[in-house]
Amino acid sequence: MADERSGPGTDGDDGPAVSGGYSYPRRADIAIEGVLQALADPVRLDMVRQLADRIEIACGAFEVPVSKSTLTHHLRTLREAGLIHGRQQGTARYNSLRRKDLDALFPGLLDGVLAAPRR
Repeated sequence: MADERSGPGTDGDDGPAVSGGYSYPRRADIAIEGVLQALADPVRLDMVRQLADRIEIACGAFEVPVSKSTLTHHLRTLREAGLIHGRQQGTARYNSLRRKDLDALFPGLLDGVLAAPRR
């Protein structure tokens, strides 16, 4: 089973991993351009900051000023960029930051982003 902190799609996989009906890029397929584009949105950046402080967060527990459909869009963008992993437990979906994968690919990136002052 994949490490929950690094998410599926890590070394050794030959295609995107699928978990709970959602696909995730393999570690080798996470591109810096996609990561930076996902982090450029203030709401998604705040979501990543919230995830960095916890092991995982349920979809409805993010503290963001957006509608449910917009939150779903932001979660999809973060997932497709390789920033987060989700797991299904009953009717709830929990999200975690793929910190190990991101730190291995882009050392210091998350630390720098998380240390930046909030606007």
